[in-house]
Amino acid sequence: MINKQYKAVFIDWDDTIGDFIGAAKLALHEMYGKYNLSDYFASHEEFVSLYKPHNIELWDKYGKDLVTKDFLRIDRFLWPLLHGSKLVSAAQRTKEGMMGGPNKSFPLGEDLGEALTSLAEQMSEDFLNLTTAHFSLLPGAEELVRYLATKYPLTVVTNGFVEVQYEKFDKSGLRDCFTHIVLSEEVGCQKPNPRIFEEALRMNGLQAQDVVMIGDSWNSDILGAKNAGIDQIWIRKNKEPLLPEQNATYIVQDLMEIKTLI
Repeated sequence: MINKQYKAVFIDWDDTIGDFIGAAKLALHEMYGKYNLSDYFASHEEFVSLYKPHNIELWDKYGKDLVTKDFLRIDRFLWPLLHGSKLVSAAQRTKEGMMGGPNKSFPLGEDLGEALTSLAEQMSEDFLNLTTAHFSLLPGAEELVRYLATKYPLTVVTNGFVEVQYEKFDKSGLRDCFTHIVLSEEVGCQKPNPRIFEEALRMNGLQAQDVVMIGDSWNSDILGAKNAGIDQIWIRKNKEPLLPEQNATYIVQDLMEIKTLI
């Protein structure tokens, strides 16, 4: 049990309360069949292996204002499509004169960029809809949130797109537990930028020492809160050794441990 008395609790949403990783996994699997992505990739695994690191890179750039929201939404699917092994192989064979014209599954030549951009746009829209449709709470999330709500004003502090995050809040059945919702897109910056935490403090009329932030991401939630002078509870799910710079006020392995702290 923590001796310090907090006046409010800030909490991350995706992969702290809501299972975004699980929803995204289901969405990508569904999209692979729906859009005949086997025409572009040797396997679903190849598609995911191209998509995931590029998506992480784009979110990092988006958080630094290096790319726009619209660019992120399209390019996270366009880039993997352009680098799928079947498309690359067909394009190379055409370049070398081994194919006389466009492959039946996808266009090659000057229409390629336009066709793939259109496909990426469709996939982007579908991905947002499917991750919302597949949304579910993580085990123990409802119990923890309802427990905390009896003791503290709760504020969601989360990155993500407005058009899907509010749908997930409503779908969770927990929205009435939160006094405030602070969304990166509405504030105009993303975690770990301390400004999003400062906005949450302003909305609650509190100082940094009055609150604790709960989250699963060291870079976004823990480092961001630390830079804003806010204590942190890091839900650290992996068992890999900590890097020298990785630390938090409190570290737990699952949501239920938090009930023993605050």
